[in-house]
Amino acid sequence: MGRFLTEEEIIELRPRAEIRFLREVAGPEHGGPCLEAFYRFYEELHPTHFEGIYEGVPELLRELRARELPLGLVTGKSRRSWEITRRHVDLGPFHVEVMDDDVPRQKPDPAGVLRALRSLEAPPERVVYVGDSLTDMEAAKEAGIRAAAVLWCKKEEERALFREAAEGLGAEIVPTPGSLARILGAAPV
Repeated sequence: MGRFLTEEEIIELRPRAEIRFLREVAGPEHGGPCLEAFYRFYEELHPTHFEGIYEGVPELLRELRARELPLGLVTGKSRRSWEITRRHVDLGPFHVEVMDDDVPRQKPDPAGVLRALRSLEAPPERVVYVGDSLTDMEAAKEAGIRAAAVLWCKKEEERALFREAAEGLGAEIVPTPGSLARILGAAPV
């Protein structure tokens, strides 16, 4: 690109998926090398910049697996980024994993959610999509499934605004991993 973007410039561009974002920003000529540099830095900095798994999430995942609920992961991360994260963080197995490079458009387009539903052979009325962004809530709504908006990853000053917007999209609000376990317990399974 010939220059570094400031953090403010990056935030203003509202990146959601690194592949699309870096290719758009760097352009066709520099997109590939920029993406390779991203992966190199992502791998190098993951151990020192990753702040860990949110408290209660490992227990939540163990409980859901103990209930033998099929779990899917639909993320804006590329498969390569997910593999880097997986090497550093053990979240356990998922029945299906859909990455940004598996779909034609990024969330809020529901393509990834619908792909996961097909793979799981799960009817939409028996699924809850759990997410931490409004694009997650929009994708769930477009896919015709329940949405659960998690608050535990939001900063205190972000929670009220996120909660209001997520509720406006019809999402159930989930303040803690334990409360998600209760919502899923009440879901038809």
